[in-house]
Amino acid sequence: MLTAFAFILTLGIVVTVHEYGHFQVARWCGVKVLKFSIGFGQPLWRKKFGKDQTEYVIAAIPLGGYVKMLGEDTSSDEPDLSDEDMSRALNRQSVGKRIAIVLAGPLANLLLAIFLYWILFMTGVVGIKPIVGKFVENSPVAMLNITSGEIIQEVGNQSVSSWQDVRWVLLKETLKKSDVAIQTVTPQLEIKSYQLNVTKVDFDDEKLDILEKIGFIIDMPKIAPKIGEVIKGSPAEQAGLKANDIVLELNQTKVSDWDAFVKEIKSHPEVAVTLLVKRGTQLVNLSITPEAIIEKDKKIGRIGAGFSMQQSELDKFFTTTHYSVAGAFLKAVGKTWDTATFSLKMLGNMVLGNVSWKGMSGPVTIANYAGQSANMGLKVFIGFLALISISIGVLNLLPIPVLDGGHLMYYMFEFFTGRPVPEAAMNVGQRIGVFLLACMMVLALYNDINRLITG
Repeated sequence: MLTAFAFILTLGIVVTVHEYGHFQVARWCGVKVLKFSIGFGQPLWRKKFGKDQTEYVIAAIPLGGYVKMLGEDTSSDEPDLSDEDMSRALNRQSVGKRIAIVLAGPLANLLLAIFLYWILFMTGVVGIKPIVGKFVENSPVAMLNITSGEIIQEVGNQSVSSWQDVRWVLLKETLKKSDVAIQTVTPQLEIKSYQLNVTKVDFDDEKLDILEKIGFIIDMPKIAPKIGEVIKGSPAEQAGLKANDIVLELNQTKVSDWDAFVKEIKSHPEVAVTLLVKRGTQLVNLSITPEAIIEKDKKIGRIGAGFSMQQSELDKFFTTTHYSVAGAFLKAVGKTWDTATFSLKMLGNMVLGNVSWKGMSGPVTIANYAGQSANMGLKVFIGFLALISISIGVLNLLPIPVLDGGHLMYYMFEFFTGRPVPEAAMNVGQRIGVFLLACMMVLALYNDINRLITG
């Protein structure tokens, strides 16, 4: 239910903002809007408002929307129109106004992304500190002789404060197929510089985690097996486990950290295990039977207890970056621009065959990530929403007939030549556009289904 709700909410917001961009600029330009629809297919709700009696519709299929304007169909004249209405038809407007109207939708999506990122940067961005831990043998990173414990400060002459920053900058730099400069600082505060060879890194598969491809392995903080919250009525409470207990052994095997403890509990659904815990200065033996739950179609054990960790310990591994109102806005604009241009570069590399088409995703993957991001918290969901908004904006700017970019291409032709695109050419373009769009959708759905099957 969360996945379905998050997916509908994501598309609803992004589509509504996109179509509102067209709608509002059309009205500013004096064009009469006949219908504003969110979704396709059978209308679930419809109502006419305003001086122009514009019909507002919410339809059953939430995979898009449209704004219908008077005179939008240039192949036929609208019958029985007054002189006033004729002057408000889209096809009677100047090329400049039509360009503004068609650009308004994608630009609205980009403005939404800027606004969402602005909120995130003002409230603070939490990330894992880029502390070098393990790395894959014989990988590009392994060739640098970076030692464990060094903290990455710069990548490609850009400052980074988290692994998220490192991943993003490396992803952009790798497309250049040249060495990437990396600067680190050791625990002894010694500055070190490296040249990372990424010329042989390829994107021929759908795994686009650049850190994994280059060889970095992010070391998550080791959490002590100390009990924090104990859920009321849970197996943990029934067995006598208490807050601040430190788990020393499980089934007479030493427990090194919280992850190891959880892993063992998960592997014993409905099977009693023995615990040796330290409570103050005492050692206490307990027997506990994890309850069985289903996670990803697999039965696992759970006891209903969380870990305890001091903020000072968390601060060693996590960093929070705050920005001023102006600084956050500039950062949001830069982030939106970087993401949009990177998306176009990736599409270009897909066309050229440098990047696998397996990386293209469809509605199933979007729904999956919408649910995951919503489950991880409001900030993560806002970031995901901004990313989808940018993707929709960039996609619609592609010069494919039936998309906004296709209409923009026609209007630019008219702007420079002084005459509209011939109707026959537009009809052919429409067919080509529908075919290309259908191919992209089929490919995206195939990738979605393939991911579901292969996991």
